[in-house]
Amino acid sequence: MTVTPQQTSDTPIADWVTLSALHADPFPIYRRLRDEMPVSWVPAVGRYLVTRFADVHTVDTDAETFSADESDSLMKRAMGHSMLRKDDPAHQRERKAAGTPLRPNQVKKQWTPIFQRNAEALLGGIRGDGAAELIDSFAAPFAARNLAEIIGLPNASAQDMRRWSQTMIDGTGNYADDAHVWERAERSYYEVNEALDEMIPRLRAEPDASMVSAMLHADDPLGIEEIRANVKMTIGGGLNEPRDVLGVAVHALLSEGQQLAQVLAEPALFATVFDEAVRYVAPIGMYPRQTTREVELGGTVLPAGAKLGVVAGSANRDERQFEEPDTFDVHREKKPHVAFGGGAHYCLGAWAAKASVATVALPMLFDRLPGLRLDPDRRARAAGWVFRGMAELPVAWIR
Repeated sequence: MTVTPQQTSDTPIADWVTLSALHADPFPIYRRLRDEMPVSWVPAVGRYLVTRFADVHTVDTDAETFSADESDSLMKRAMGHSMLRKDDPAHQRERKAAGTPLRPNQVKKQWTPIFQRNAEALLGGIRGDGAAELIDSFAAPFAARNLAEIIGLPNASAQDMRRWSQTMIDGTGNYADDAHVWERAERSYYEVNEALDEMIPRLRAEPDASMVSAMLHADDPLGIEEIRANVKMTIGGGLNEPRDVLGVAVHALLSEGQQLAQVLAEPALFATVFDEAVRYVAPIGMYPRQTTREVELGGTVLPAGAKLGVVAGSANRDERQFEEPDTFDVHREKKPHVAFGGGAHYCLGAWAAKASVATVALPMLFDRLPGLRLDPDRRARAAGWVFRGMAELPVAWIR
């Protein structure tokens, strides 16, 4: 066996894991890893994958040992050095500056009416068609329009936002080191800079409720490069999370007729649908950490500097934490999940995502598109592992 600097001679090695298999359906792979080698070196991704709930929780709550500031980070290359790849106090300083627009009360008063307006416009545009591919026609542009307003980029179209998000996300997950993926990510990197360069002088002069304005006018204002990196990070996660949760939730409900009937009879359950959807398929399925010292985790001794993949998508399907975890069940016993991370890095946009999906999009979809169902003539498809969601969701309804 050839031992890399990341490994020791007795490191569990999962050399049977491939990127293509993870992309297609990671859950059988995660199950085997949890059972046989819960913290193991995976050559295909060049890091240890942490797959059990308890070990993921340990990593999330021990920032001194498991640093977010990973060296040679794919995210840093694709998006810049955002708060997501920093430890406290630098992380907390940037989080505080950016976070005011995303507080629950602000989401309710400022952004929920905008979510409603955007949903109404998009559904009004497709209602008469009787059929659509729901991700492309609704979920993605809905998330993109919402996010452009929250960030403070009225000069960016929904198509701009979607292209930037996908290409930079592809960069953060480019474990195959594909040159074409890097080329597209770099193009988006500089396009976002150009959009921000246009908006920042306006927002300096005329502050508003947006995230960029908050970062510019905080008690400890962020610099231009800090703003750029955090906006790019937000375009990535802030678009794909609500888009993918929405797609997963709709697909699950349309596949489970009895649960759908119960939810429609009791609309307050849409909030529970959201929580179960993010547990069932974590939209951000894996995030990196790096050890600052030698440490034992899940029965494996990790050297200092070891790169980890913290697999939320596996932890949320751990049989040790959840009963029948591979089943979508809005009535399951409520237990903590890690779909939004944990500890200091708990997702800043979680409240906005839940409001846009559970409060607005899901109830409105089933109200405006009567008889909504999966299209029997076209196949729905999920894909991804670092980021996972419905790649295609063909649906039909009564016109």
